[in-house]
Amino acid sequence: MSAPKDRWVSSFSFLLFCASSVPTQGSARLLQELSPQEYFGSLQAGRASLAYFSPNVSPGAQPFLEQIENSAEALQDYGISVVKVNCPKEDVSRYCGKENAVRRAYLFRGNMLIREFPTDALFDVNSIVANVLFALLFNEVKYVETLADLQNVENALKGRSNMVFAYVPATGTAEHRAVMEAAFVYGTVHQFVLTTEATLLKDTGGDEPDVSSARLLFCHCQRATDLAQPCRRTAMGQALTILNIHRHLKLMGAPLVTEVAEDPEKVSTVHLQLGLPLVFILSQKETYEADRRTAEFVAWQLLGKAGVALLSRDRVDLNVLLRSNVALKTPDEGVPIKYLVLEDTDEVITLVEDKSKVKQIQEEEEEEGDEEDEDEKENNNQDIQDDQVVEAVSRDKKRELPLEQILVLTEETFHSALLETARTVVLFYASWEAVSLAVLRSYTEVADHLKGTRGVLLSRVNCWDWPGVCTKENVTQFPTIKIYEKGERSVMYDGMWETEELTSFIMLSRVSCPLKLATIEEAEGYLRGEFPSELSSYHHTSILGVFSTAASEAREAFEEAGSILSGHVMTGMYFEDDALALSRKYAVSPPALLLARSGGRRVEGIALSKQSAQDVVRMIRYELLDIFPEITVQNLPRYLQLRKPFLILFSDGDIGQMESKEMLKVAKERPQQAFVACWMNLKKTPVGRGVLKAYFATVPSLPLLVWVNLHAGGQVFKFPSEQTITEMNILSWLEKLKAGLEIPSSTLSEEDWKPPLPAYDFLQMMETAVPELPLHTSHRREDTPARPPPESPGGDTTIREEPPQDTKAEKVGSPGRDLRGTAPRLAAREKQGKRHSEL
Repeated sequence: MSAPKDRWVSSFSFLLFCASSVPTQGSARLLQELSPQEYFGSLQAGRASLAYFSPNVSPGAQPFLEQIENSAEALQDYGISVVKVNCPKEDVSRYCGKENAVRRAYLFRGNMLIREFPTDALFDVNSIVANVLFALLFNEVKYVETLADLQNVENALKGRSNMVFAYVPATGTAEHRAVMEAAFVYGTVHQFVLTTEATLLKDTGGDEPDVSSARLLFCHCQRATDLAQPCRRTAMGQALTILNIHRHLKLMGAPLVTEVAEDPEKVSTVHLQLGLPLVFILSQKETYEADRRTAEFVAWQLLGKAGVALLSRDRVDLNVLLRSNVALKTPDEGVPIKYLVLEDTDEVITLVEDKSKVKQIQEEEEEEGDEEDEDEKENNNQDIQDDQVVEAVSRDKKRELPLEQILVLTEETFHSALLETARTVVLFYASWEAVSLAVLRSYTEVADHLKGTRGVLLSRVNCWDWPGVCTKENVTQFPTIKIYEKGERSVMYDGMWETEELTSFIMLSRVSCPLKLATIEEAEGYLRGEFPSELSSYHHTSILGVFSTAASEAREAFEEAGSILSGHVMTGMYFEDDALALSRKYAVSPPALLLARSGGRRVEGIALSKQSAQDVVRMIRYELLDIFPEITVQNLPRYLQLRKPFLILFSDGDIGQMESKEMLKVAKERPQQAFVACWMNLKKTPVGRGVLKAYFATVPSLPLLVWVNLHAGGQVFKFPSEQTITEMNILSWLEKLKAGLEIPSSTLSEEDWKPPLPAYDFLQMMETAVPELPLHTSHRREDTPARPPPESPGGDTTIREEPPQDTKAEKVGSPGRDLRGTAPRLAAREKQGKRHSEL
């Protein structure tokens, strides 16, 4: 309702209050007594007046005059004056001269006669006010006698305006007056329709109505567009009084669902102001659409009984259990909001209608909480995993993620989205899982880097909402990233969850691997990093396989290896007749590999002696490793995979030129694959200090050269501090280590570095956890045998389709719809044995 209308209604309520406060003895002063000439001379255009022409006062007219006098005050509130016209005995005019004038009252607007009323129809104040307003509001209030008449009015209003339909057993009653007074205020906002036909009430009511009692229905015709369907109706449950009607229309004019982005304790809606509770449906970005439909469904069921609001967890810091999905705020002052875990919409409706249900639900949750606390105490020594990730996610939970550039995929849109773009990147994640949320942040940064890149679509699937999609795509762990090429071949990302590396993987996967080159010019441009042009801005090592036309077996192995390394390494292939000339330029003969580092400034030629694809993959991966690398968090896994001892120089900053030169000599002269010579800058990689503490209890003076074999014995040896770091001293020290002449500084524990608990198959748990918690299925008809869809606790099917506007909320589901999606839960009321505490 607009602000002017709100002020109108508020003014009207204040007017009613003021009018009811005026002493009744003052009403006599509002009744004017005029002569016929004075009365007709005082009439003003557009102003209504009720006149009673009295030639003389007979004893039988006295009760009527008393009621006329009493009604003057009420009619004055609506700008209607009440006049007693004293007719002289000799007056034989139209109104004074009639024999039955004493039995009539006349309603004028200006000098135009609107209606004649027999005095027996105006038997009290209610009947006078009701009949006078009914006559004046002829266009605002339609009277209907048949169901066809009512349907015609409804059809004319559909899509335009709402209707207030009232049944009164008889006109002139207090209920009739209340309807007319409401129509006087709201008649320009809603179409009022009145009937006294009991059969019509029976045709419009669902149950057998009580025809002896007045009834009012609010018909939501503005939302309806289908002429074949009746307007949705909301009955007023209270008696027909002007205040109750005003209250009901205020509720009908309020938003169906209010979206809340502030502390719910500070929220105030028209429902709370009118003494009704407010139900909050807790939502989150990933399930917003489903939660919105659930909230609308609940709002229709509770219309006139309670308000419904959608409370976003992402925008409000709620210090409540993560599994809570519904909150209840009562209009009582000082009563805190109650946060609850409900299973379906039936429980929400019962929560409002049965106040004792709130206490019962809270008692059940407290009992469950006590049981969970006991279980956690039993598993306290092993119930922690990824705690640092959880802490980081929790610390930044108020940070708003820019997810606008990442398309949300569902069961309905997944397959069609894969076909619309050349390459679709899909992040499969769980919205409640800490690592997934951490990766989602990196993913948004990738989306920002790749904004505007043609042929690349970044998307995400919440496996908590759509487990069937994730199962079909063979996603068994969270998070997982896959790149789909026109919905067909997919490549799974297995690198670090870091923005730069993930961006590079996506861009490299856009190019065919290996890329077949047709001329020497193309091959030379490829080695310089100029071809293909879309990758020219990305620094990467290019690998070119050079083959003679006869070396088909080696070429096939290289092609297979290139497919395996797609996204990680840029590979090209040249096998034209002049391949020999190209390879000889780099002092090798085909089949051979050419490695171009740093944009082609340095090209290495390597003979390709291995013939199997896996051998070629291992060879390429090894050759891509730096001879003397700086170890970082990002590249450490690559070197750990070699399962070789580490000769590592720890430095507090960049290493000196002399140390770098001597260590590089050692690295180059080592027997191939004997050990990894490397260094770590503790300023860039501060986790190295923790590594040194694990080795020596305290951080020793730097620089420090250490030998450690993580994969055999775990012994840690420290290079003598009194010796300078030279090639000769290092090789001599390594010989002593090999001969067993050095004593280790420490020995690492042989305990495996594994999570305290085994990984869960979360998808299977979500599929089979509890029957009362239905999930969205994603089995396509052509892929699986026909079977009935999962049922909700009330026996109704969970529906994800978008309904028409006028029946959107009521058609999405019927009573018994589940509330999953509003709360990230694994197993509701079923215990899962040992659990991860952060979940």
